[in-house]
Amino acid sequence: MLRIITQQADVRAELQRICDRTHDEQVLHKEATVREVLQAVKRQGDKAVLHYTAEFDKQTLKAEELRVTGSELDAAYQQVSKELLGAIRVACRQIEAFHRQRVPKSWVHFGEDEIVLGKRYTPVDRAGLYVPGGRAAYPSTVLMNAIPAHVAAVPHVVMVTPPGLGGAINPAVLVAAQEAGVQEIYRIGGAQAIAALAYGTETIPKVNVITGPGNIYVTLAKKLVYGTVGIDSLAGPSEVLVIADETANPVHVAADLLAQAEHDPMAAAILLTTDAALAKNVQVALERQLVDHPRRIDTEKAIAHYGLIVVVESLQAAAEFSNEFAPEHLELEIKDPWALLPQIRHAGAIFLGYSTPEAVGDYLAGPNHTLPTSGAARYASPLGVETFLKHSSIIQYSQTALQNVASAIDVLATAEGLPSHADSVRRRIQQEE
Repeated sequence: MLRIITQQADVRAELQRICDRTHDEQVLHKEATVREVLQAVKRQGDKAVLHYTAEFDKQTLKAEELRVTGSELDAAYQQVSKELLGAIRVACRQIEAFHRQRVPKSWVHFGEDEIVLGKRYTPVDRAGLYVPGGRAAYPSTVLMNAIPAHVAAVPHVVMVTPPGLGGAINPAVLVAAQEAGVQEIYRIGGAQAIAALAYGTETIPKVNVITGPGNIYVTLAKKLVYGTVGIDSLAGPSEVLVIADETANPVHVAADLLAQAEHDPMAAAILLTTDAALAKNVQVALERQLVDHPRRIDTEKAIAHYGLIVVVESLQAAAEFSNEFAPEHLELEIKDPWALLPQIRHAGAIFLGYSTPEAVGDYLAGPNHTLPTSGAARYASPLGVETFLKHSSIIQYSQTALQNVASAIDVLATAEGLPSHADSVRRRIQQEE
């Protein structure tokens, strides 16, 4: 049953416990396993990828079977319903429209004395997208990762995803990848997939940036290859925090909490409310909705370990607790969500009002659903076009402009004990004189 806490002294400890739920004693052991996988793939390429695919995913493949074929991609369209294809295309349009508004623009400024300064944005050459499998198929994750890369004009987009029975990949995932502009798809998952993207193999190209969520092994692998490649974030188990007042519908709030808990046994579902009656009604509604739930076992585990209802003294107190937790998803199911919004400092995505469940953002509102988790929203942002871009500074000085700053550069370079820095300017000035 979803617990209710009314003692404010206990709230911070419980929120911290939930936030730290991935920091267990087994992580070091798992990291050692991941290091072994990374090194093996780096040294042995396809051979190691195939070995670990057989060991971890129980799928025996040959190197030539790693890449999804054109005939498989064509067949995928015949295996999805017209309704699903239509929904994927609607989501594509919405997501692309949003991300096109976020493309940074290169700029150049022409100043006095012919000083030219600017910033130039260019895409990475290759992007690698990780799409999780296992518990469910996630065509929405394909769209959320591939479309920003497409909008950023990345010329080469590669996708990896764990193989199912017989090496099959869910047709909806394959269709979503094609609709979003992915050029190559490989049936591999886990740490070995991250290693293949980071280092390259005989079959799988090395990329410049890796995005997409996965299990703890995928997350650790991304952490360890960072520096060799760029990454979007270190995604942990998903989480939602709902702030609700007496005007919220308890049935809707319960459904939103379950929508998060059904993802994973480690998913977090938290309600902060100013109304004790609502807290009890949500608790009852949630139990009713769990009856005959198709994913009841995993959902109950999440609710039992990382579900929580807190009765708070005010919406201001709720906002402060939320800021401390820095949730991945934050729902404001209150009478005037815009009035509380200025008090929200840390959240991956914020859903305002009674008619904006998290599911809207998960699928097709447009903003990305790959979000910072486990408190990372205090310093990190959602995946976006910027993830696939890097910028270069542009600097041009005229002889006059260089003469005007030469003495200051000389003083600074001398102070730092770098005489050739000063000399590189001094010689130019002397030559001109």
